[in-house]
Amino acid sequence: MKELLVISGKGGTGKTSIVGAFAVLADSKVLADCDVDAADLHLLLDPTVRTTNEFWAGKQAVLDPAMCRECGVCAEVCRFGAINGGGSMSVRGIGSVDNASLPKIDPVSCEGCGVCARACPHGAISMEDVMSGHWFVSDTAYGPMVHARLGAAQENSGKLVTEVRREARSIAEGQGLEYIITDGPPGIGCPVISSMSGVDLALIVSEPTVSGVHDMKRVIELAHHFGVKAAVCINKYDLDEVSAGQIEEYCQSEGVEVAGKIPFDEEVVGALVRGVPVVAHDGRGVGIARAGADGADRSGPAGFAGRTEGKAARAMRQLWARVVDCLKG
Repeated sequence: MKELLVISGKGGTGKTSIVGAFAVLADSKVLADCDVDAADLHLLLDPTVRTTNEFWAGKQAVLDPAMCRECGVCAEVCRFGAINGGGSMSVRGIGSVDNASLPKIDPVSCEGCGVCARACPHGAISMEDVMSGHWFVSDTAYGPMVHARLGAAQENSGKLVTEVRREARSIAEGQGLEYIITDGPPGIGCPVISSMSGVDLALIVSEPTVSGVHDMKRVIELAHHFGVKAAVCINKYDLDEVSAGQIEEYCQSEGVEVAGKIPFDEEVVGALVRGVPVVAHDGRGVGIARAGADGADRSGPAGFAGRTEGKAARAMRQLWARVVDCLKG
């Protein structure tokens, strides 16, 4: 079993579109969306949720109004402005209520540090567990999928990533699947580190822009730091071939393979509008194109015969073939 992580140094480089294409092209796989702060792979793969699971992480300050003497100590020690900050009061057993005579704890601003609970001389504040989101096991037309949704203003996304990865691995092992294909989060923060640890290959999707190149370099450094094999895909490379050439030069100097270059293609936009992977004809995987060397469709239902596949879709097929070689190597 091989685990592939598709990530990027910044958002909007096209990694989810590439993972959607891999979902169509790969056999014997489980899919995972570890971009739990802003998950969107489900928009392409239209999963049917099989099980829903709660994710509990972190603490939140909760006020017991019967114990409160309105001394104001909690507001004085809170460094985050979460008390008397204009939010609704979090009250045990009641939920959020408005009461002008009592301190107000804003559940969005509360960082769960626990200082107010320690400082309160009357024991009126306690720290209680927070349900921070949900994670799901779903079925798609292309195989099982594990994904999650983190609640608004909730933290511990790295822990939720770990839950998603653990379940995806369990499914892969239980069903004897060959690949785990993960849509990772952008950047170099905690959720990226949680997504990257122990994978067989990190495919870094970049674009030929100043910010794209800068952030790609940071992700490559992160992969090197953790000893993870990395490869790069340059998306929309033909929009600035000079910058694309600079990316290739940098990757060569770092010993990182450029596994593929995807040209700009309006067909990708059309596929996204339809909510399907660019290498598929429809949302249920019917009529998946299998193009020959000339790009002509060799399969599919009536009505799609002779369809000429777009240049981006062909490049994604070539990219997947190279990724498979990298995973085997």
